[in-house]
Amino acid sequence: MVAGAFLAPGRAAVYSQHAFAVYPLATQARGARSIVVPAKDYGHDLAAMLAAITPETRVVFIANPNNPTGTFIPGAELEDFPARAPRNATVVVDEAYTDYLPPELRYDSVAWLKKFPNLVLTRTFSKVYGLAGLRVGFGLMHPGIAELLNRVRQPFNVNSLALAAAVAALGDKKFVAKSARMNRAGLARLERAFKTLELEFIPSCANFVTFRVSRARAVYEKLLRQGVIVRPLANYDMPDHLRVTVGTPRENEKFLKALRTALDD
Repeated sequence: MVAGAFLAPGRAAVYSQHAFAVYPLATQARGARSIVVPAKDYGHDLAAMLAAITPETRVVFIANPNNPTGTFIPGAELEDFPARAPRNATVVVDEAYTDYLPPELRYDSVAWLKKFPNLVLTRTFSKVYGLAGLRVGFGLMHPGIAELLNRVRQPFNVNSLALAAAVAALGDKKFVAKSARMNRAGLARLERAFKTLELEFIPSCANFVTFRVSRARAVYEKLLRQGVIVRPLANYDMPDHLRVTVGTPRENEKFLKALRTALDD
């Protein structure tokens, strides 16, 4: 909806290399130009992204934590970006994975909305709340931006059952806390295993880990034949990486067993 409201031929969007695949798709769909900024250690290079903004730039996409790399920008650094960005460029901070952050990394981005009328925060119920199949999320923004997004929003873009589930999920703090705890334990388990297997991985602040493996496509297919689905990242300019989502302890062990088998073949 942000792309629909602000992008068109002759305009541009800035986003990072290795960022969420929907950003280029949404930009291309509106006939706008993509300005892709090289990643820094698989994450956002905010200084370079700020420098890449042109007079035609109307949207900047920043995912924090980032998908598919799991990298994280500290709150103080992130807050400085909309403070320095041109006011005619809408800064979208995609916080789909923010609920997985440990307490020491949390930051209050909602408070920034009072200072930055060009800031949009996006959240989802697809991750820590476990409602991915219902396709429901929400945005926080200045009323003026919300009014523009409502002009391009499809009628009934979220169905009534999804809305009811989302409202109920917001009040289920015990489930969210349990999901976050299980995720942190799962991340630690997978990262320990990758170290044992001598596989390079990107430390993650999300609910997945991206790791490097030779013959990534072949390993992916061997895992698939064992009933384990991971995500190849060739289309993210990372042909030697796979991304695995943290599961239950049992699911994590099944993945690790299958991975050892795939690597030994």
